[in-house]
Amino acid sequence: MPASYKIDKENRWVHSVYWGVFSRADLVSIVERGLKDPDFDPSFGEIADLTEVTQVEVSGDDIREIAQKNIFSPLSRRAIVVPNDVIFGLARMYEILRELQGESGIRVFRTLDEALDWVAPKGANA
Repeated sequence: MPASYKIDKENRWVHSVYWGVFSRADLVSIVERGLKDPDFDPSFGEIADLTEVTQVEVSGDDIREIAQKNIFSPLSRRAIVVPNDVIFGLARMYEILRELQGESGIRVFRTLDEALDWVAPKGANA
């Protein structure tokens, strides 16, 4: 599966990385693995890094189905980092669908630095 994640308990966020062919099955699998991880906390933030994805095998219907699942807290800050317009469109679709369900902390970015500033702004814990 071309996906992995790391949970940073100290800073309270999850870093998910996807590469190669991005499929619905891979996305569902990593979500299920994360939910079973004893270190996962729904109140954590998340960065989903898709910058190394080379091919997309996820449809609009897949995004609608996946967006029905409430994985993180509605107050969590979540960032999706994308490499191109196709993935940007799918990520924005997900963001909008989650927002319609009350989750307003998801944003789509083009760079990891922007995503980090959103999920863990400097001085937020000071």
